[in-house]
Amino acid sequence: MTELQLGYGDGSVTFDFPDDRYQVLTRNDASQPALTDVQIGEALSAPIASPPLEDLISTGDSVLLVVSDATRATASGQILNLLIRRLIQTGVSPADVAIIFATGIHRRVTAAEKIQLLTPFIAQRVKIIDHDARDSSQMITLGQTDRGTTVEVNRALKAYDHTVITGGLGFHYFAGFTGGRKSICPGLASANTIEATHMLALDFDRGGRRAGVGTALLDGNAVHEECERIAALVEPRFGINTVVNEHGQATGVFAGDWREAHHAGCRDYLAKHSLPIEQKRGLVIVSCGGWPYDINLIQAHKALEMASHACNDGGAIVLLAECRDGLGQPQFLKWFDEKDAAALESRLREAYEVNGQTAWSLLSKAERYRIYLVSSLPEEEVVRMRMRPANTLQEALSEAGETAPGYIMPHGARFLPVAEARP
Repeated sequence: MTELQLGYGDGSVTFDFPDDRYQVLTRNDASQPALTDVQIGEALSAPIASPPLEDLISTGDSVLLVVSDATRATASGQILNLLIRRLIQTGVSPADVAIIFATGIHRRVTAAEKIQLLTPFIAQRVKIIDHDARDSSQMITLGQTDRGTTVEVNRALKAYDHTVITGGLGFHYFAGFTGGRKSICPGLASANTIEATHMLALDFDRGGRRAGVGTALLDGNAVHEECERIAALVEPRFGINTVVNEHGQATGVFAGDWREAHHAGCRDYLAKHSLPIEQKRGLVIVSCGGWPYDINLIQAHKALEMASHACNDGGAIVLLAECRDGLGQPQFLKWFDEKDAAALESRLREAYEVNGQTAWSLLSKAERYRIYLVSSLPEEEVVRMRMRPANTLQEALSEAGETAPGYIMPHGARFLPVAEARP
């Protein structure tokens, strides 16, 4: 028997299992030592496809630093402290530095989260801007992309001499990867621009997901490419992408040209976070990895997406996700009034909303697999979303009744199972 701790909120769920029954799908990235300040400084001094930051920014310039919100771990506290020190040494006044949270359509970052994400020293000394995608007074229009998307972004992006974007690298179920251009769009775009780019994930003529759109895909991915076009209109001066371990510590930094550094980081992330499997199985137990990855259901869906790559059609997926912030959006449940995923997709065709696409993706999985959700969500909400509520992991496994071999994914959204092609 093996004992495994599966992250759940700030704590964990203990699972004892026979070694001959389950295979654990993970890599021990926690064994990788966190990068020191010196090592991160070396990455900033030897950027990818870009001069060092000191050669791009001059004394007296103003700088806007873009930071991810509380829904993801990016080691932002360590990165921001080093970055701001470097800017000051270059001759930038602290009064000319501001931080803006790339919240997209997520809720505002709380005061406590700001301290946690930035460290008390930075949070108390540097100007902080809160982005609201639905506040038109915050937006400026930069024209249209070649594809016809009207580009509305936070006016702070043009109020400073330079913009430096920061973010974390990870898989994304339709943008391909997080990080890079996502700090600008959806991070600092208007709700209308976010909607226009995210809508590209669906093929309303043929139905379902648009070709080229999906996890770990960049080339030919319409969503990724449109977000890059929008970021290009902002012209970020520098980009920093981090890879973090299960403890939220930086183990990799890809800094430099905002586009090239991101692409290099994505290639490296894919190589190190793909997990070959011989075949899919009928049972997958998946944990988001605890907070902040299971902060709400919309974020927890990312772990569910990864689990679906390892589960047979008709099989059972047990998802551990606390969801302390509930669903993530108050209107999320309304999409599940539709009788099935096909009807929901038709509704999106007529009145698209970003969260409706996540609901469609979730409902499509609920129709394809039996999903058992261990969470703090009300049972009636779980049932309405066509999932099966369970109070404990053992209760979920008992109800699933699967006796065939299964997989365990302790860090759901972090690793991509890839079924090996058979000759």
